Amino acid sequence: MKLLYRTGEGVGKPQVEGGSLGQYNRALMLRGPCIGFIGGGNMSEALIGGLLRTGRARPEELFATDILSGRREFLAGRFAIRTSHDNRSAAAQSHIIILSVEPQHLDEVLKEIRGEAGADKLIVSVAAGYPIARIIKHLPGSNRIVRAMPNTPSIAGEGMTALAYAPGLPEDDQVRARQLFESVGKVVTVEERLMDAVTGLSGSGPAYVCMMIEALADGGVKMGLPRQTAAALAVQTVAGAARMVLESGEHPAVLRDRVASPGGATIAGLHELESGRLRSALISAVEAAVRRSSELGQESLSTGENESCNIG
Repeated sequence: MKLLYRTGEGVGKPQVEGGSLGQYNRALMLRGPCIGFIGGGNMSEALIGGLLRTGRARPEELFATDILSGRREFLAGRFAIRTSHDNRSAAAQSHIIILSVEPQHLDEVLKEIRGEAGADKLIVSVAAGYPIARIIKHLPGSNRIVRAMPNTPSIAGEGMTALAYAPGLPEDDQVRARQLFESVGKVVTVEERLMDAVTGLSGSGPAYVCMMIEALADGGVKMGLPRQTAAALAVQTVAGAARMVLESGEHPAVLRDRVASPGGATIAGLHELESGRLRSALISAVEAAVRRSSELGQESLSTGENESCNIG
């Protein structure tokens, strides 16, 4: 069941392929199994909060580990979940294991939990640039593996996550993986080879949008608006425009043209943006981020291989 869109350009209101959402109980697919988070950073915090907020898990069904005692205390205090420094113990007690550590450390973590992460467990990795094949190599016999690329708006429950599945992943596992990340936003599925493209667009995209918000606010200040007022106008304008695209199902260019009256203020501003090559700059930004994501993935994996050789 992939997210589709109503327009031919792939933009609009998301829909679910394969029938009604009523085909499975969205609240209960994750209830019961223990979900273990290996690594208690910001993304784990966002997912834990989303799962609890949406009723897809209870505190007693969640377990998080972290090397920092302060982080463990924070998660336990905020969410009333179990925490530990022991990755093996968390993996042993979990039916779904979320790998939320830096990719350069994932080789070591997988070696540590190998005996506790068997074929009976669903493994979900949010480690950027770390391929499914490498996880399978560390966990022989296990192919219930999902690779995820969420983004930072997940913290606010407005995230965008792309999922790639190991070949032959059962439908129930696909549903569980989607439900995990639907608790913090929207989900699409992609081929694994496109994960760097996802990183360059939705992973890095929030930074591009924040820069645009800042620039819009600066423009308002330049033209006499108080800073606080300009910032509020810019933020809500961007949020409202995004919501309008999502809910209308119209192509962004159609909605843009509705704002731009002949000879009016908007078309004058659009002309300046075209002169400044805003469209080209954004395309180039995505392209550059995709290239760098691929490079960083190779660098982190090479580092991991070197560290493994040194340890061995």
